[in-house]
Amino acid sequence: MEIFAGFVIGLLGSFHCIGMCGPIVLALPMDYKTKYDLVMNRLIYNIGRVVTYTLLGVVVGLFGQKIFVIGAQQYVSIIFGFIIIAAVFLPSNIKVRFSSLGIINSLNVFVKRSFSKLIKSGSNSNLFLFGVVNGLLPCGFVYVGLASALSLGDIIKSTFFMTFFGLGTVPIMFLTSVFGGFVNANLRSKINKLMPVFAVILAIFFILRGLNLGIPMLSPKMNRFF
Repeated sequence: MEIFAGFVIGLLGSFHCIGMCGPIVLALPMDYKTKYDLVMNRLIYNIGRVVTYTLLGVVVGLFGQKIFVIGAQQYVSIIFGFIIIAAVFLPSNIKVRFSSLGIINSLNVFVKRSFSKLIKSGSNSNLFLFGVVNGLLPCGFVYVGLASALSLGDIIKSTFFMTFFGLGTVPIMFLTSVFGGFVNANLRSKINKLMPVFAVILAIFFILRGLNLGIPMLSPKMNRFF
């Protein structure tokens, strides 16, 4: 169930993220001799992104496991649920302020500088690194994925969750990197309008999960230590 949820979040999030990552994908080196080379190069790029998401899953899984041990898992789940809802309804000007916070701004600068160096090299051998760096790009849906992975309270589950989150982003990102404007602006606009609805549904799931209602799959009983 968790793995399937990770794939779905990644797949839906990839439609939203084309606006951010689309220009990056289209700037990838195009030095290839055959269509097979193009396909393989774009797969290598996407593998790099999945590797980054998997490693992030390991990191949040370690934290999640510690949270689970002290019995705070359900409270973290509820808090994340309300944070997601707040993020959906916050005015755009406040969201912009959050995006300029120190750590996020520093990460943005690092990613942009890394992309600039990789693009200048123009080498296909750097496509894996392109993907690895792209996976670090600050993105709301990646944060949602990480929050979901953290709430699982188990490093193995969190790692698999983020791996399948990454795999969920591959179909759309791969097709965009090969065919350019695969997803037209009109379709993107329609999907983006549905994203807040999806985010709120996910937030409600987080809150219900934390309420410890004893409902299988939706709100299972969790161990409480305090």
